[in-house]
This record gives sequence, C-alpha cells and structure tokens, in this order.
Amino acid sequence: MKTSHARKEDVEKRWYLIDAEGKVLGRLATEVAKILRGKHKPIFSPHVDTGDFIVVVNAERIKLTGDKLKGKIYYSHSGYPGGIKGITAEKLLSTKPEQLIKRAVKGMLPKNRLGRKIFKKLKVYAGSDHPHEAQHPEPLEV
Repeated sequence: MKTSHARKEDVEKRWYLIDAEGKVLGRLATEVAKILRGKHKPIFSPHVDTGDFIVVVNAERIKLTGDKLKGKIYYSHSGYPGGIKGITAEKLLSTKPEQLIKRAVKGMLPKNRLGRKIFKKLKVYAGSDHPHEAQHPEPLEV
C-alpha cells in the first residue's frame, strides 16, 4: 500500500456559505478553520492547500459566552515603546464585527506561507449581503 499525497492540480475547490447568527465564536471558528484547511476531505495533505472557500454572513450577530464581551481584550502593538493598544471584544463587535471572526480563525491556521494563502479564502461580512452570488456558495450548517 502506498500513501498518496494531493497535488495542487487534483484539488477541487468549492464555495460554502455560513450564517453566523446566534453561533458561538470559538465553535464557529474551529469549523471554519477546518474547512479552510481541507481537513474535512479525504485527500488532505498538510503541505497542500486542499481547502474550500468560505463566506460568513451576519458576523454582527455572533455570540460570545461568559464574560468575554467585557473581559476579552485584543492587543496590537505599533513596534514603538509604549505603542500597545487594546480593544475589548464588545467594542470590536460594535465597530468591526468581521475582525472578530477573522482573528479567531487566523489564530487556528498555520503560521507560515501556506497559512497566509489559506486565510485569503475566508470572506466575512457583517450583514446578510455578500458579493459572491456568482460562485453559487452552498449553505453549510455548522
């Protein structure tokens, strides 16, 4: 028996549509990361992008459990001394709800060239409208 590895040419990409309304952030992010990476396919290879495209809508209606809305802080640093900034999950959800999902998914992907390429296949929108109707995304229940 020989182990076969997927090649870039063998992979068939599909588009999925996920409605984030009422979903818990972390549970949604793990499923999205799994599909983006291609781990749901039998031809998965860790060194090849075997995943599919994902469109997430209604990001503004996502849920966070416990006290995470007020207690969870997202940090960024400018690189200069004293240049650290923090924003709570509640403020980020009200201003840029797409970033909340993007940051959660990005943290679950590999930190290398392949991970950056995979992350570009994620499309997140705050409302229910999206410009990807031409790709005919299949609704996916998570």
